[in-house]
Parts: sequence; C-alpha cells; structure tokens
Amino acid sequence: MAKAHVLVLPFPAQGHATPLMELSHRLVGHGFEVTFVNTEVHHAMVVGALKPAGGASALAGIHLASVPDGVADGVDRKDICKLVDSYNQHMPGHLEQLIAGMEAAGRPKVKWLVADVCLWWSFDVAKRLGIRVASVWPASVACLAINLQIPKLTEEGLLNNKG
Repeated sequence: MAKAHVLVLPFPAQGHATPLMELSHRLVGHGFEVTFVNTEVHHAMVVGALKPAGGASALAGIHLASVPDGVADGVDRKDICKLVDSYNQHMPGHLEQLIAGMEAAGRPKVKWLVADVCLWWSFDVAKRLGIRVASVWPASVACLAINLQIPKLTEEGLLNNKG
C-alpha cells in the first residue's frame, strides 16, 4: 500500500519554513510521503544550506520541490507587499502545475495540503483538485487573532495602510 502523500507549503520566510520543515520530519516519521514546496529563490537557499548539514541525508525522506514566485528580477525582495502580491497572483497556477506534474511522473496522488495561513490561495487550489487541507499559523495565537481582525479594523477606520 502506498504512503499517503502530503504536500507542505510554508510562507517563504525563515520563521514560517522552519516550523513546517520540523512538522514534515514528524510526518515522515509517522509513515507519510512528504513533498516540501518552496519558491525557487528559497529552494536554492535550502539546498545550499543542506550541503554543510550532510546533504540529502539531512532531509530524511522529505522531497523538495519549488515553484516560481513571479517576482521580476530587480524587484526589491524586502518589499513584503510586492512579494505577497506576486505570490498571490503567480503561485496558484504554478502549484497546480507542480501537483499535476508529480502525479504524471508517477508520484502518489497528493492527499493532503498542509499550508501556511498566509498562503490562503493554496486552499482554493487544493479544493479544486480534491485535496484535503490543514492550515498552519507558525506564530502565536495572539498574532493570529490580531491579523484576523485587520479587515474589521480597516473597515471601521481604525487602521489604514499607514498603520
């Protein structure tokens, strides 16, 4: 019987990717097949960091994959608003192509998507493909509660794009 295939998708930032990589190791330890997906830029950094950490053996069965983030060359990658806009616009189609490509290559069908709440669009992709979803918020619950109230605070005029 094939292992259940879980695709893990962190928001591309260290404080988000590290906890989801830890979760991925735990999932592998419980018998799941895990594919950890990053943007191409962050994928290159992860692969570069693996060499001094023992190479592929440090992954302990986690498959790495990447998708383009759509950020044009020369765009300041420290501008979080531009990054997130690009992720939201470009990554859904690339994620869908990645999943289809893995299945076409003979990998087991993805049964679960474990994705960062910040990548909300991935839940729509999973729903279209019939994949179950588990969302993860890697920061404190207080931060999540504040973030969930931002639309209401903006609507009431208590918050705007300048704070």
